Amino acid sequence: MSYDILLFDLDDTLLDFGANEAASLNKLFEQQGYTFTEEIFSHYNTVNKRLWADYEKGTIVLDEVLNARFAATMLRLGQTVDGIAWENSYRELLGSGEQLPIEGAMEVVRRLSASHRLFVITNGITDTQIKRLKQSGLHDFFEDIFDSQSIGYQKPSPHFFDYVTSHIPEFSRNAALIIGDSLTTDIQGGLLSGIDTCWVNRDSRPGSDDIPSTYTIRSLTELFGICAK
Repeated sequence: MSYDILLFDLDDTLLDFGANEAASLNKLFEQQGYTFTEEIFSHYNTVNKRLWADYEKGTIVLDEVLNARFAATMLRLGQTVDGIAWENSYRELLGSGEQLPIEGAMEVVRRLSASHRLFVITNGITDTQIKRLKQSGLHDFFEDIFDSQSIGYQKPSPHFFDYVTSHIPEFSRNAALIIGDSLTTDIQGGLLSGIDTCWVNRDSRPGSDDIPSTYTIRSLTELFGICAK
């Protein structure tokens, strides 16, 4: 199959979000007078994943995810905090932290941008994601960036992908490939929208019969074989 349009997820597909998240959370809690322990991270991770899952299902809005996660985390520890103020500080730290490209990401986007049209599709905050892409050095390889905050819908909603496809000039579903690390957002979104998908499965996680991907790779450099003209 020949692809001309490549739709890349951002976090944990192109950028190492986990490393940036850990460093930003440590700094945030230190600023607020707390030691960021494994216990606190466990509570935060549970709350954060639940809220994002609800957002992806469309049962809550993005502001509820962002403004509730720190307040809900600290409430589990018997503390009442200003969740909105904490979120604003965290966003600043996340956007200004070290933005490390995933291994192979710089080479892949540099080489493929010479022969393909590249776009970012992300469930994230507009300003933060653009800032992170610029700091990573990846930004200029992409024709456009589509994020859930500005669109008003999130992956895997078909509405998200309808917006993307209608805002890419001369878009053809048959010539497009979605590349991402999440079965439930990137791959499911492709299935619902009739676009081929490539699951980036670095850790050999078990797949899902209900969410089959067109391709599965462990390294981004495997895209050279899939996308060769």
